[in-house]
Amino acid sequence: MTQKLSVAFRLPCIALILGCSGCTHFANDQWTGKDKAEHFVGSAVLAAAGTAYGDHQGWNEARSRSFGLMFSVGLGAAKELYDSREGGSGWSWKDFSWDIAGAAVGYSAYHLTHN
Repeated sequence: MTQKLSVAFRLPCIALILGCSGCTHFANDQWTGKDKAEHFVGSAVLAAAGTAYGDHQGWNEARSRSFGLMFSVGLGAAKELYDSREGGSGWSWKDFSWDIAGAAVGYSAYHLTHN
């Protein structure tokens, strides 16, 4: 069991590292601002919407919530990869952090309002 968990954890980490190594440049941005609020709120809405989708598909609670969380974080990572292309604003770990925080809030808010 531990071996399966270890492999399941390592593969996404390796994929993230490889994905980020192709970034052409990184953003030089601040921790606050309108952009960060948009990342936070957008990710919260996407996590709640993804969880609602799972619920409407008849999935169990854990699967629905996991789908909502990963849907939101995955789209946030895709957005940052898009920004990291040549001519983009650059990969921003600060934006991605706000994406993760927003996804966690959306995930939690949906759970609190539907139980």
